[in-house]
Formats: sequence, C-alpha cells, structure tokens
Amino acid sequence: MSANKRWLIAAMGAVFLTTSASAEDLLTTHRLSAALAGEAVAAAVSSCASQGYGETAVLVDADGVRQAVLRGDRVGSHSLDSANDKAYTAASFKTDTSALVERAKTVPGFAALFTQIPHLVLFGGGVVIKLGDEVVGAIGAAGAPGGNLDEACARAGLDKIRDRLK
Repeated sequence: MSANKRWLIAAMGAVFLTTSASAEDLLTTHRLSAALAGEAVAAAVSSCASQGYGETAVLVDADGVRQAVLRGDRVGSHSLDSANDKAYTAASFKTDTSALVERAKTVPGFAALFTQIPHLVLFGGGVVIKLGDEVVGAIGAAGAPGGNLDEACARAGLDKIRDRLK
C-alpha cells in the first residue's frame, strides 16, 4: 500500500474516532403499536359499516408508510389506494386533508402540488394522529359517498385509540 493511501486511511479513521453523536444530535420519535393501529382501522371500517357504507381504512406512520390496512366488505379495490393516499397526504402535510381542501380554495397554486407529486390527494378523509404536538401518523378512509363521510369514519378510528395516545 502506498504512503498516500495509508495516510488517507489514517486520516479517515481519526475523523471517525473524533466524531460522535451527542444526545442533541438524535431525534426522539414515537410510533403506534401494530395492535393500536389495527384497532384504529377496524373502528373506522366498523363506524362506516354501521351507517351502511363500505369502507377501507389505512393507517400510516409519521413518514407516510402503511402500518395497518383493513378493507371492509363489498368495498371497491380502488378504495385501497384512495385511503392510503389520504393518510399519506395528511401525514406529509401534518394536517387533515379536509383542511388542505379548504386551503386549496384560497391559496393560488397550492392545488397544483397535488397534480405534480405522486400519492397526494385533495379529498377529505385523511386525519392526522398526534401525540401532543408530534405527528405520529395519520388514518385515511375511503369508500363512503363523500369525503366528509370518509373523514367521520377516520375520526371514529382515531377516537377509538385517542385515550391511549399519551
């Protein structure tokens, strides 16, 4: 090995040895358990079913990654993507999708984002899940005849687990 390579390896080793992560360099995050996520989607689907609507519910983590999915009885397969995208949108923007629908009505150019970025949708039915001020996920619901009805079912899912978000 040449002297230059030995020197480079030694220098890189010194950098790695002197660089260490401190507590303030690390982020503390929270995640829902699989059991809790499953309860939330089951409650959302059940809430809509009790009103006569077939529904699919998807719960995503704070990064928008699917954690729990439940497709109700006799619900179209398109509802899987729709519920996922509603949850993904809510988690990405850290706000409920119904608020984004309203924002798109008053902020010029805002709606254009939803035609440019995959999996973002401007429909009600995506609800953020928070632990205090921290977004820990979102639940999306699809299948009922209207975004407001989907949102009510997603909220029922959140309400089922809300007392355990502490």
